[in-house]
Amino acid sequence: MLGMLIMFKHINRQKYHRVNNKYAVIIGIWAVFSISGCYQSPQAPKLGIAPKKAVAPVPQHFAGISVENRPVMYSVLGYGDDITFIIAGIHGDEPAGPYLANYLADYLNRNPDLLIGRKVVILPAANPDGLEYEKRFNVNKVDINRNFPSDNRIDSNDFGKSALSEPEAHIIYTLIQQYKPDRIVSIHQPYACIDYDGPAEALANQMASYCDLPVEKVGALPGSLGSYAGVTLGIPIITFEMRENDSNITTQLLWQKYGKSLLAAILYPNPVQ
Repeated sequence: MLGMLIMFKHINRQKYHRVNNKYAVIIGIWAVFSISGCYQSPQAPKLGIAPKKAVAPVPQHFAGISVENRPVMYSVLGYGDDITFIIAGIHGDEPAGPYLANYLADYLNRNPDLLIGRKVVILPAANPDGLEYEKRFNVNKVDINRNFPSDNRIDSNDFGKSALSEPEAHIIYTLIQQYKPDRIVSIHQPYACIDYDGPAEALANQMASYCDLPVEKVGALPGSLGSYAGVTLGIPIITFEMRENDSNITTQLLWQKYGKSLLAAILYPNPVQ
């Protein structure tokens, strides 16, 4: 398994349907509203099913820009002291994660009772340039998920000449510093397991009890977000590896397969009802 992950950066695997992003529109709106630091989408994400009740769209905040100046947006839901950070789209050829993360934001917005005493920070498209071009790396050909200042970091062309050399990685780093999450879930594909770093074994087992992904300890890879957050900072972090063919199913089916598992991370250690 570890060998597969390390070799993955050399594989140009078959791509699935590309993410239907609308960055040109977002950039135009951001130009008007960026002075306030907060952007609110004019419509809720298209999630495949109707919401159970009418609510305002999920507010989005501007975190920074990618190498090609695409805005990187995130949402904050709830006001409690127990904080979960959900990240998706670090690798641009793993498009199912952003859909699932956007659905989660909409679901929590429609179910605020779940957020009593809690705060959830959701970054659905951490590598917007990679998602645009369906590429694993960013446009500088650096793996964002190997660009963090972990104790086991290795400088290289693929991992970046220095830690946080890439703006997309720096945005994630800044959000961790700003919100100081109690736990982190990074959504990936395609290895079909729940990996964990740091003190997150119990969290991984709870999440696994709500889906059919097994817990599998891969190990802290050099410069990865798991190594930085889990080992260097000691924050429980899950690498939530969905299946490769999850790119081909609807967002509604994604939620049916994995929604309760994500909620289990947010509600931890309490069970999902």
